[in-house]
Amino acid sequence: MSDHSSRDVQDDEPDRPTVRRWRDLLASERKAAQLYDRLADAERGERAEILRELASVERRHAAHWERRLVDAGQRVPPPSGPGLRTRTMGLAARRLSLDRVLPLIERAERGDAGLYDADPDAAPGMADDERGHARTLAAMRRGGAPDGSGRAPGSRRSAGTGSTGAGTPDASRIGRREPWHRGDRSGALRAGIFGVSDGLVSNTALVMGFAGSGAPRSTVLLAGVAGLLAGAFSMAAGEYVSMSGQREMFEREIALEAAELRDKPEEELEELVLLYRAKGLPAAQAREIAERIMSDSDVALDTLAREELGLDPAALGSPWGAAFSSLVAFAIGAAVVVVPYLVAGGTAAFATAVGLALAAMVAVGAGIGVLNGRGPWRSALRQVVAGALAAGVTYVIGGLIGTQVVG
Repeated sequence: MSDHSSRDVQDDEPDRPTVRRWRDLLASERKAAQLYDRLADAERGERAEILRELASVERRHAAHWERRLVDAGQRVPPPSGPGLRTRTMGLAARRLSLDRVLPLIERAERGDAGLYDADPDAAPGMADDERGHARTLAAMRRGGAPDGSGRAPGSRRSAGTGSTGAGTPDASRIGRREPWHRGDRSGALRAGIFGVSDGLVSNTALVMGFAGSGAPRSTVLLAGVAGLLAGAFSMAAGEYVSMSGQREMFEREIALEAAELRDKPEEELEELVLLYRAKGLPAAQAREIAERIMSDSDVALDTLAREELGLDPAALGSPWGAAFSSLVAFAIGAAVVVVPYLVAGGTAAFATAVGLALAAMVAVGAGIGVLNGRGPWRSALRQVVAGALAAGVTYVIGGLIGTQVVG
């Protein structure tokens, strides 16, 4: 009886790698708490309070690993002083500004966001805490420090006004009032832009390569048509698979957020409060807005998806729309250099194809520039240079080896 109990105790003892991992995690959480404390010392007001709350969470995580070690009968390492990274970040925040170091810390937090997702030794909620840290830092970096008015600098109104329901911004109304914000998030516009550019450049290069080889008109025409069809269907298939995978990933993230909202509404409420505080709202106003949002489950999920995940649940992208847009756009771009060889051959067809290709590159480049809000001529020049370089290289190569290929 005694021997059996002794074996059970030994089986429950963690092995050395596990103990070493616990100690590493303890050291990491202690360093994170020290870092947030240093950053809080360099700030004032609401942002300092948020940083101290983050430090408190990290100390709570550290205490969890201390308890694991104690319960396992292992030695708990004594706390060490701030490391070089912590001192450097704290000094930079004091001498320069917190905004200079926030992107570095946010990047590190995002890298550690999944640290406890599959860790059986972590306490419940630790994984959510780590993901929430990255989101809070991102909101703090975007929102900046409070300006005394209860709004983040540059914001037109608080998060609770100008909204539908319980505080979610009315995106359609904003879009009607400020049309320059409107864009196609289905993926069709992006696929169309890249499709017409790719079709134009790739098929121009292909046709120029065959033309440079001295191939007869029928061969050049066949190559152009084959390039058009192969490229268009390849682009469509690629866009469909890519957009489907992206949409499924987004839907999974929203489903996980919905599960967290259902199972842990208090934690989601606190995350939302912290996010609005990081944007620059006073604590009382942030909590009031968050509670109003959380009172409606649909509005809460929509807001959490936008605020925490950066997703618009109503615009996750259409795989079929992106595929069709890409196919048609690629075919239009690729047809530019094929059309001249449908009606003529030789030098006339070649010169016409080059002229049409250059004109189309100017138009496509200028159109991309206008859509991006940049100078059309600069974008047009960039498109022409890239397309002409690709076509020129294939023409020269075609001329060098074309005779052997044709023969």
